[in-house]
Amino acid sequence: MSGRFVSATPMSAPQKISLKTARRIALAAQGFGTARPAVVNGRHLGRTIDRLSLHQIDSVNVLVRAHYLPAFSRLGPYDRTLLDRAAWGPTGKRRLFEYWAHEASLLPFELHPLLRWRMEKAERGEIGWKSLRALAAERRKEADAIVERIRAEGPLAGSDFENGRGQGGWWGWGEAKQALEWLFWAGLITTVTRKASFERVYDIPERAFPRATLALPTPSPAEAKRSLIDRSARTLGIATATDLRDYFRLDPESSRAAIAELLEAGVLVPVTVEGWRAPAFVHRDALRPRRITAAALLAPFDPLVWERSRTERLFGFRYRIEIYTPAHKRVHGYYVLPFLLDERLVARVDLKADRKNSRLLVRQVTWEPDAPSDAGDRLDAELRLMAGWLELEAVDQ
Repeated sequence: MSGRFVSATPMSAPQKISLKTARRIALAAQGFGTARPAVVNGRHLGRTIDRLSLHQIDSVNVLVRAHYLPAFSRLGPYDRTLLDRAAWGPTGKRRLFEYWAHEASLLPFELHPLLRWRMEKAERGEIGWKSLRALAAERRKEADAIVERIRAEGPLAGSDFENGRGQGGWWGWGEAKQALEWLFWAGLITTVTRKASFERVYDIPERAFPRATLALPTPSPAEAKRSLIDRSARTLGIATATDLRDYFRLDPESSRAAIAELLEAGVLVPVTVEGWRAPAFVHRDALRPRRITAAALLAPFDPLVWERSRTERLFGFRYRIEIYTPAHKRVHGYYVLPFLLDERLVARVDLKADRKNSRLLVRQVTWEPDAPSDAGDRLDAELRLMAGWLELEAVDQ
């Protein structure tokens, strides 16, 4: 890798970047292009977590739960209990918490202060699903009662309120679930662990978070959003304003203000990218590799591809998840992973873990027209690697 970006002077025109260079910047920022470690340890995983800032959570388990996949894509096979302990282990061992970021996500504790403004807005009933906002006002007493029950009894799951009979007996399952979701949005409870079914188990932050995290100062909303845009830019490498605010789901107005301040400070460097209509920005610390060598299967919720318009702009690859598409209307399959090969996305691979028969099922592979001649062999190697990581005995194609 070579070169970092230097801020332009106020009078100079934005630097022109080729699409090929933009891809390399983006891939390097996301952790691709470096050799995978022979044995993955907690430090490797920690660096990946810090680089990506968040791992999106999704409940679909047809292959493996989505939050495990980004680290595999970048590091290769690793012990998934490392991530479990970081997310849901004993308080003294954890380094991640659950909250709404891009979507439901696992985030490093140091991001907690940067999202407190969102928690405060949720507590005031200003954001979150409309069906939950009444809990900030006329239903607040109901929510407070649930917090007090968790405080008194210890960690509880939604199923502990089933059959409409919590302590006091005056909320039903639907009402309790709504209250738990709102309390989670508002940061008044948090996920402390997950059951085998992946159901959340909630506790109060005072018991769930390290004291050092709770003691971190709370920045102003503007300062927090500026820090989040900075993180987005570091993680993406090169991005439009829309890309930057999408990473943590920030609003356009405050994002524009944050971007302007980061531009003035020289943290962001304005560029134009070949074929992109919108102006773009490169983080001043972004690397400009001469080439990227990589092979990786990417989760549908991997930050490299989750913003579908950016995926098209970077790779000329139109990607849509078809989980919710009726089977007879699917084009590429149910749970389709893009296959990254060096600097291109060259295939869509529909995968399923058949745990009963210990097989990784390759239901369909759809190749891009310009896939290189060695793409099939390199995909086969990655599939075998994934099967071993998932403790499956064979790959069935």
